[in-house]
Order: sequence, then structure tokens, then C-alpha cells
Amino acid sequence: MAHIAARRFRYLGPVAAGLVLATPAAAQPDRPATAPAAQSETAAARTVLARLGVDTRRIDLALVPGATPQFRARTAAGRLRIEGTSPVALVRGAARTLGQQGSLFVSWEGVRNRPLALRDGYDSGVVASPFSLRTYLNTCTYGYTTPWWNWGRWEREIDWMAAHGVDTPLAMEGQEHVWRALWREQGMTDAQIAQGLSAAPFLPWQRMGNIAGYRAPLSANWIEKKRVLQRQILARMRSLGMKPILPAFSGYVPEAFAKAHPEAKIYQMRQWEGFPGTYWLDPSDPLFAKLAARFLQLYTATYGPGEYYLADAFNEMVPPIAEDGSDARAAAYGDAIANTAATRAAALPKEVRDARLAAYGERLYRSITAAAPNATWVMQGWLFGADKAFWTPDAISAFLSKVPDERMLILDIGNDRYPGIWNATKAFYGKGWAYGYVHNYGGSNPVYGDLNFYRSDITAALANPGHGRMRGFGLFPEGLHSNGIAYAYAYDLAWGEIDAAGKARPLDAWIGDYTRARYGKTSPALVAAWEKAIAGAYTTRYWTPRWWHEQAGAYLFFKFPSLDGAEYPAAPGDPAQLRAGIEALLAQAPQHGGELLYTYDVVDLVRHYASVRLDDRLKTAVAAYKAGDLATGDRATAAAERLAKDIDALAGNQQETLGSWLADAAAYGDTPAEKAAFVEQAKAVVTVWGGTGHLSDYASRAWQGLYAGYYWPRWQRFLAAQRAAAAAHQPFDAKATAAAIRDWQAAWLKDGKMWARQRPAAPLALARTLLAESDAR
Repeated sequence: MAHIAARRFRYLGPVAAGLVLATPAAAQPDRPATAPAAQSETAAARTVLARLGVDTRRIDLALVPGATPQFRARTAAGRLRIEGTSPVALVRGAARTLGQQGSLFVSWEGVRNRPLALRDGYDSGVVASPFSLRTYLNTCTYGYTTPWWNWGRWEREIDWMAAHGVDTPLAMEGQEHVWRALWREQGMTDAQIAQGLSAAPFLPWQRMGNIAGYRAPLSANWIEKKRVLQRQILARMRSLGMKPILPAFSGYVPEAFAKAHPEAKIYQMRQWEGFPGTYWLDPSDPLFAKLAARFLQLYTATYGPGEYYLADAFNEMVPPIAEDGSDARAAAYGDAIANTAATRAAALPKEVRDARLAAYGERLYRSITAAAPNATWVMQGWLFGADKAFWTPDAISAFLSKVPDERMLILDIGNDRYPGIWNATKAFYGKGWAYGYVHNYGGSNPVYGDLNFYRSDITAALANPGHGRMRGFGLFPEGLHSNGIAYAYAYDLAWGEIDAAGKARPLDAWIGDYTRARYGKTSPALVAAWEKAIAGAYTTRYWTPRWWHEQAGAYLFFKFPSLDGAEYPAAPGDPAQLRAGIEALLAQAPQHGGELLYTYDVVDLVRHYASVRLDDRLKTAVAAYKAGDLATGDRATAAAERLAKDIDALAGNQQETLGSWLADAAAYGDTPAEKAAFVEQAKAVVTVWGGTGHLSDYASRAWQGLYAGYYWPRWQRFLAAQRAAAAAHQPFDAKATAAAIRDWQAAWLKDGKMWARQRPAAPLALARTLLAESDAR
């Protein structure tokens, strides 16, 4: 792990005075998973503030009792005093107070701070959260974002969590060390285990039972580094009073284990996105309880005990309910495979289906509490929206029926895409649950979100008398580092923006605080500019074009080229309002041009606007060549190429690039072969993904390197082939063209090119040029 910790940490934004830079992370000892007793909770909070660049000598922190998460901030005699019910409340209180005076802003793109300028007599009053828990992260985040993170990057993320009031995050790193130990005990060799574990960016879907052994083997060095890293992560989270959500056994077993236990009740599940079916051990089989308990025993011995344990047994997978409804063990391994997950509930009498679902739920819960008696079973509620044909309200009720209400926490993550499930299920029939949104899918990063929707939706949920045991609120992005304003606002609504009467402050008042914190000062003109930008881009709660004609990709430009492109729909949002907002923001450059986060925001909005206009050029080119209009097609193709290359140049200013992603992947390797493998895996997850389903371009990224080096070469080949066919008055061979592009993609994955970042020297000037170019005809 010293190799990882000591390497240069890639900072999330450009270097300049006033922005806190991530320093090289010192090598960390392999210390116990619990924080040293000598480190008090207030000291842990103070240390977070110090890392954020705050002069803590003038700040007093005090923990106070209280059942409701809250803080109070007051100033007197040149000092700031924060009282809070937890270390997270203390950090949250300090960050909010200092942000309101323009001294501190904590974001993924960078931490902006200035010297304290405290005014005596300030009193925030008691600021409370209407939620007892603020949850965060998604199982998929650990594939789309964190597979190459070191301790320095995780430390920054935990500080971000504390500043935004998060106290119940998913903590999924390091579990392959425990899985390996478990399967070793079951007689599997290290070679069998490694071959059955997917490559690092694809592990979330291995953990949820969707895939197994994809791009195997998993590096033993990677497993060890993540073991050390998880101990550091949990130590820091626990020192801040956070209650991390830890992994548990949900029933999926390696194929080699299934073959070695033909007497066990093991089902081969349905194929997911074209991957071979995985193997699930029925909770009624005696082996299930044994393996579940042993996993948690090994986990606790490695990382310490927990309170919340995540087990997602049926993520986009149908429960394997036997046709006869019996609970008898399969007579032979072959019979178990024959009884696949494709058997639907409709084929069973309702009482049989419900009984089996109730038994599954109860046994999953008891398998956790057998090893951790005081634990709460956590599951993501995504499956209830993703497969509504199976998960009817009656089926959900049956599955949850035998789990104690107070010992379960359902993360209702999809209210931006699958709203209303909690209403349809009477707030999950009395179970504890947390309300929230995925927002980001796959790490794909068009500019979108819906601030007014969050405001009205969260306040409505709180006011609804039927919300039952709604304990928490959370954001559950599959990828991070985009649309930070949406995350800042949503977590502010979860702590500080909604008063005791359930009303949220007007959005323009919040924008004033946000811009003052982010840029150091604000003005009516700046707020008005952001209001226009929000009206243009941040009125979209789900980016619908990311799935279109069974193709993934945030923009048409990011999708695999096809003739369908000529009919691609207009992007969500209001481009005229967005452009007006960008122009108004650019007019603020004399006042804010020296602020790097201001530049970052302008660049991102222009990059997005130009990408939407680039799609228009592609649509024109495809339609023109299809109609035999070579002149129009040539003009549109040339314009598309210029935009693609200029957007690529501008995107070098931003937090992540293809080059930074690949450099982080390579740094995790200890040998040239490992480095090359990690780079290829990192390329694959953000491009072709895998399987024979629709995952290609699911994790498309608006990154420098991909615009000019991946997406444009694909379209260039497609448009050139289309033009050649039109010029020769021959039918366009779409099948041959697609095959040629796929061959090029396969070669691109293995070419070893690292795509080093190229920063624009004058990003605001380039943004202005690109804005004009986007609208040129």
C-alpha cells in the first residue's frame, strides 16, 4: 500500500492561490480498524477542518446531546463556536457558516478557502436535519469511480461527506480479501478464486451476482492494497461518528463452489446483459447460513464490527422461485441449473410465491443477525423499480413481511427515475427506509439535475403523513465528479435549508449563499446569471436520451454510430436559456475570472452546450449523406470535427480526463503487465463495458481524450463509409461498417496509449471561441 499512498495524488482542479491542494499522502501504517481511543470526536472534526485549510485556532467545537442531528454556530470576541450532536454535525456547521461568509467551499472540483473574517454577534440558531441519517454512494460507484483511488483521494471524499452532513455512507472497498479467505476455507485454490473474480472496475456487478470472472483474474496485489485502504477508510469514518454500511453475504457463490456441492440447492440465475448466468445459493440450504455467518466473522476480524450490512440478492435479477413452490433441496446440480431464474411469479399460485419470497427475506435477514445480533439489514430498493413486472406491491410485501421493521433499512435510491414506489408500498410496509436519487448513471456527465424538483419533492415527502419510518435521505450516484451544484443543493435541503415548518428557502437565496461560498463573493447579477443557467440545464431530473433505440451514451456523439442518428431527439433542457446563462456568467469574468471554480463552471456549461450542438451537426451529416446530399454532409461533418476537437481541448481544464483516469489505473500496478492490464480495464469500463447486451457506452464520459481520441474516430469512420456509399450510389453497408468500428475499438483498448492531459492556456478565451463556433452555421 505504501506504493499507492506515496505516489503523487491527482488533484481535482487546477493549481492556484486560495485553493487547497491535495498533498502527497503519507504512507499509512496497517492500523486497527477503529480509531485510537485518545482521539476524541471533537479532535476528529477539528482535524477535518484543518485539512480543509481552516484556521481552527479561532474555532471552538463542542459536542452536545440531542436525539435530532443538529448544530448551532455563534460568534463572539473574534471566535466561532460550533455546538453539534456529532462530529459530522460540527464539520457541517462550520462548513455552512464559513461558506455563508465566503471563507470556505468544499467540492469535488477543489476546496476554496480564505482567512476567517468573523463578525461578532452572529447566531445561526439551532439548525437541524429533518432526517436521522444522510446516506451516500451506490454499489456501482465502486466500479465507475473508485477502483483506482488511493488513501489521499478517499480522505478527501470523507472530508467532503462530513462537510455535506453525510453520516451513513456505503463502504464497499476491501471485501475481496474476505471473499478470498472464505472461499479458501471452502477448499478452493487461489487460482480458482482469482479466475472467478472480475477485474476491478467490474466488481460491483460481481458482488451483486450479475457477472462473475469478467476480465479475470483479479490481481492479488490489488486485493491487498484495498484491504489496507478499507481499514483506513473505516477508521476515519468511525472517528467522525459515521456508521458505514458494510457488505454481507447475499447468496452468490463461485461456479467452482457450485460444482463442488452438487447436493446443495444452488440455482443458475438468468443471464444479465448477455453475461453467463451466475450461481445463487438458496437461503433455505444449510450452507447459506454457514457461509453468511462465516463471511461476517471474517469481515469483523479484518475490519471491525458494524451496525448496517448491505445484502442485495436480486439486483436486476429475478428470484429463482421453483415451479412447484416446494422448499426441498434440488436432487442434483443439474436439476438446480434447470430451475433457472427465468421462472416468473406469474407461473405460481400467489400464496406459493409469497411464501417463498417471505422465506427468502427472513433468511437473508437472519443470516446477518446470526453473526451480528444487533445489525440492521440494508438493501437498495432499485430492483423494485427496475423489474416492476415481478416486484408488484404484493411481492414486495411478501419479501419484507418477516423482517422486523426496525431492523431493516431500504435505500429507495431511484426517485428521480422510478418515483412513487414508497407510496405504492405504504412506505415499504413499515420498514425503515431512506429517500433519495441516483442522479448519475455510469459516471456519464452531461450537465443536468433538477433543483426545483429536489426542493418540492423532498419537502412533499417530509410532509406526507404516510411516509412511515422514513429515516434518511441520500444521494446514490453511480459516478461522481459532475454536476456538483445538484449535490450541494440536495444535501443542503437535507440539513439546513428546510425549516421546522417543512418549508425550504427560496432557491435564489440559496444561490446567493452558494455563489458566495464557491467564488468568495456574489452579486444580484451573478445570481441572475446562475438562475438562467439553471433554467437552461438544471430542470431535468433524469437524462432520458442516455438510453435511445437500445443504445447507451449521454449524447448522440457518445453513442455507437448508426443511421438512426438522423432522428435523434433534441436534448433535454432549454438551450436558449442555457446560452443566455453562459453569456451572463461570462460577463462576470472581470469580477470572478481569477476564481478557478468560476472558470471550471463556465467551462463545463460551455462544454455541455457545445456537445448538444455537436449532436445537431451529426444529425445533419447522417441525414444529408442518407439523402445523397454530399455538400451538406461534408459541411456538417467538418463542423462536427472542429467542435469535437475544440471541446476536447477545452475539457483539459476539467477535473478528470481520460489521461488522469488511465494514470490512476496504471499507478495501482506493481509490474508492467499489471499496469497494462489495469489501463485496458479502465479503458473498457468507460467505453465498450462488456457482455452482449446494451452496456457499450453506458459509462460514456465527457472527457478530454475521449472526444477527439475515441468518439470522433468512430463517427469519422462511419460518416466516411456513409459518404463513400452515397458518392458511389451504392447501398450503405451498415453491418460491415459497424464490424469495422468494433475491430477498431478492440485495438484501441489494447494500444497502450495513455492520453496525457493537455491543459488549455486560456480556458475562458477558448470557451468564448467554442460558444461562438457552436452556433455558427
